[in-house]
Amino acid sequence: MSYQMLLQELAVGFGTMQVIADKINLGGTSWAWLVGATARLPRRASAGPGPLRTMALYRTEERGQPHSPDYRLFFKNVAGHYISPFHDIPLKVDSEENVFNMVVEVPRWTNAKMEIATKEPLNPIKQDVKDGKLRYVANIFPHKGYIWNYGALPQTWEDPHRKDKSTDCCGDNDPIDVCEIGSKVLSCGEVVHVKILGVLALIDQGETDWKLIAINVNDPEASKFHDIEDVKKYKPGYLEAMLNWFRFCKIPEGKPENQFAFNGEFKNKAFALEIIKSTHECWKALLMDKCDGGAKNCTNVQVCDSPFRCSQEEARSLVESVSFSLNKGSNEEDQVWHFLGQ
Repeated sequence: MSYQMLLQELAVGFGTMQVIADKINLGGTSWAWLVGATARLPRRASAGPGPLRTMALYRTEERGQPHSPDYRLFFKNVAGHYISPFHDIPLKVDSEENVFNMVVEVPRWTNAKMEIATKEPLNPIKQDVKDGKLRYVANIFPHKGYIWNYGALPQTWEDPHRKDKSTDCCGDNDPIDVCEIGSKVLSCGEVVHVKILGVLALIDQGETDWKLIAINVNDPEASKFHDIEDVKKYKPGYLEAMLNWFRFCKIPEGKPENQFAFNGEFKNKAFALEIIKSTHECWKALLMDKCDGGAKNCTNVQVCDSPFRCSQEEARSLVESVSFSLNKGSNEEDQVWHFLGQ
């Protein structure tokens, strides 16, 4: 029985138990509830399509203080072993064609630029730093921070040495980004199941930076969304706001407007799934040391045959070796609105 199948069977055992809290804090360690986790009744049970089951498959562990340069959020699996959210969390949810794991980095309406640390062992989430300062996204009127839950698909990589045939630009050297448009504000470090609706091709300083549009499968409105046209139908104005957000987000930093491939057109689900497939293949090459990964850290615990695989004991030692300060961080989040003309 595979690891993922075992987790499914465990989930079934939870029956109809409802999750009352999204997170249970346990002294710096929190369980990340997979709100979209689905585990159908075993095929031998002739009860038809089963109800959704919810269980905690991953939890996070904080090191250091939030809003400080040395803050890190490490991940553990259901057995309590440290893992990499970049490499060890599966891309797809079993054999579901259009259900993927999403690692949430930035909750909606927040400003801190949290991201998977792709150059560090086990790739914890950290706050991005530039020129010695913690980075926060600006508030561009009428928005506050990020206007969706922002994160990434694990086991994907936009290869900076591979030119995309549709954009004629190479990748941005990161996992593929996800904008989750559901109604719930998620938490940093949550791992949720999402279905893909479409994709936007942002061109950032000559690099392709794909932005997937997705929705949490357990969102109350998820059943209405199947493709990018449904976003236009049920959330009118949202895609236009998204395009403008990405277009202007760096102007307060003194940078020019971002550009887009396809004249800013959002591509549909079928197109997006092909992009995911391509970035997953690039990640496979990275983990098998078949391409130039540069400074990317490929340490993992669960990827069979990867030359970068380490033991559970080695993973624990890596985490314990991380130094951090107990001094409380300072939240310098920008509280002003930036008014930008066309």
